[in-house]
Amino acid sequence: MLIGVPKEIKNHEYRIGLTPGGVNELVNHGHQVMVESNGGLAIGFDDEQYLRAGAEIVAAAQEIFARAEMIIKVKEPQPRECAMLRPGQILFTYLHLAPDPEQARLLLASGATCIAYETVTENGLGLPLLAPMSEVAGRMAIQAGAHNLEKAQGGNGMLLGGVPGVEPARVLIIGGGVVGINAARMAMGMGADVTILDRSLARLTEIDMSFGSRLKTVYSTDDAVQRYALSADLVVGAVLIPGAAAPKLISRDLVKRMKEGAVMVDVAIDQGGCFETSRATTHQDPTYIVDGVVHYCVANMPGGVARTATMALTNATLPFAVELADNGVVAALQDDEHLRNGLNVHAGMVTHLAVAEALDHQYVEAMTALSRTGLQQTA
Repeated sequence: MLIGVPKEIKNHEYRIGLTPGGVNELVNHGHQVMVESNGGLAIGFDDEQYLRAGAEIVAAAQEIFARAEMIIKVKEPQPRECAMLRPGQILFTYLHLAPDPEQARLLLASGATCIAYETVTENGLGLPLLAPMSEVAGRMAIQAGAHNLEKAQGGNGMLLGGVPGVEPARVLIIGGGVVGINAARMAMGMGADVTILDRSLARLTEIDMSFGSRLKTVYSTDDAVQRYALSADLVVGAVLIPGAAAPKLISRDLVKRMKEGAVMVDVAIDQGGCFETSRATTHQDPTYIVDGVVHYCVANMPGGVARTATMALTNATLPFAVELADNGVVAALQDDEHLRNGLNVHAGMVTHLAVAEALDHQYVEAMTALSRTGLQQTA
């Protein structure tokens, strides 16, 4: 299979779809890989490293989209990238379609087969291609929150861990998944007073067994969210419903009643955000203030530590990329239920139920969609 890796064009996005090591693995499986020139240069992966790994270096993204059978990216395709996709071509990347009807419209019109990292599953309800970026984002959420608590950034001037004789900042984490646990680990490591809310008693029990009294675990109700948000210096939104828009857990009215200079970090912003006052921001302009509360809602947080994030992401995505390339898209999706759960759009059809419901589109079950098109296997 001929695989293309274009340079990312989203604001301050320095990650790239494959490391040189990932390219070499695909080449060793008998595939060809094209990489856009200087695609990984900003994070220390130069063209020479990709050439040594067996890649062909291509000057422009247009050539990659025109020739490649599978496109491997990091972030959702921007409109000009969507316009270059074609029927039967495979797009393998993060999509986050639920809050993005325009991207969905463009992908449906392209006729491409679009597989979203964030809805690929594994045994035990895990999301293996989302997990490494969730780990990064959870840890970054605390770094960002601590920085923005500084008075010069609009915060209330609290040091996250306090000092002897002065109490630490209070951190509320809503959601006990991968993001939440990594955020909690970082916040506790910095000495903060940390509370985590979740609706799963089993998950709260697991967290309590792991961390003990160092971390407060509370069952998430509307009352609990309000009570702990009002006393928090830093709130991290870490909720996820795979494929669906994030629920709004903190209302505009509640924000008005929060501490002056409190900070809210919405890690769920890729799925629309879990605070009513959230809107996507960029690394270039990461924050804004609503009713005295600082909002950090960067939609590609791991892009801020792009080298670490690229290596972690390639480690996770590579086995699935090899599976798609070795077996062809139809056979790979038909044979692997977990990879098939990643199929969001195929040949003009929405094939993920949560995405279809969020966008009010007709849903076509993935196996039905694959059988309808009669695509030939690409190997």
